[in-house]
Amino acid sequence: MADDSRTQQQNTIGSYAAIGDSFTEGVGDPGPDGTFVGWADRFAVLLADRLPAPDASTNPDETRHGNFRYANLAVRGRLLDQIVEEQIPRAKELAPDLVSFCAGGNDIIRPGTDPDDLAERYEKAVAELTEAVGTVMITTGFDTRGVPVLRHMRGKIATYNVHLRAIADRYRCPVLDLWSLRSVQDRRAWDADRLHLSPEGHTRVALRAAQVLGHDVPTDPDQPWPPQAQRSTFDEGRDNIQWAREYLVPWIGRRLRGESSGDHVEAKRPDLLPL
Repeated sequence: MADDSRTQQQNTIGSYAAIGDSFTEGVGDPGPDGTFVGWADRFAVLLADRLPAPDASTNPDETRHGNFRYANLAVRGRLLDQIVEEQIPRAKELAPDLVSFCAGGNDIIRPGTDPDDLAERYEKAVAELTEAVGTVMITTGFDTRGVPVLRHMRGKIATYNVHLRAIADRYRCPVLDLWSLRSVQDRRAWDADRLHLSPEGHTRVALRAAQVLGHDVPTDPDQPWPPQAQRSTFDEGRDNIQWAREYLVPWIGRRLRGESSGDHVEAKRPDLLPL
């Protein structure tokens, strides 16, 4: 059923659905029960905190967060067309106040992918969403200058990002611009696999997402990281070898076998539920 918690108050969002891949699912940010948390979950809490307190006389058992509904449809490893086929119909059915749409990253890293063609398919999905939900937040790709495996794809990602910004302009969508978020250029913003954000990296993205909607946040997501001791070339090389053994080689192996990290994985929060 479509969500019925929409509110007419300016800058107030009563329901939110996140669609995308591992980034939006929250890979790299494990919770105490083993389920990934991630920036979208953290962003949902920030949105819920902005809701006005319920009327205790009419809903004595209702909490502020109880008024807010959140779904996370993202699944790791999903390509754009899979997200369009599997997640967008569900998001339209839920019809929340806000949808965050991050897709195309797994397509871009595939050899021969055309960012122009990818953007055309992305725009069709945005057109569908904007007719069915309140607001669509478009998410750009990261600047990969410091990511060993993805550094050479920086130009393709930048081209795709330009398209995404143009699409956002045409459909009047807010943009969560990850390319300009300088703080995530620090290695500490990334998980050990160097492909997914760390808990602190996810937190900074959540804060930036709230800023995009004009909300005040408790800390600046782009605040500098604490000073860090200089590491030797030997230590860096040893870490790179260890990383390649633990993460790069298995990743290449899955690609060669046609496997995805999201095989047999389902959305962790397929319904609009209270936080």
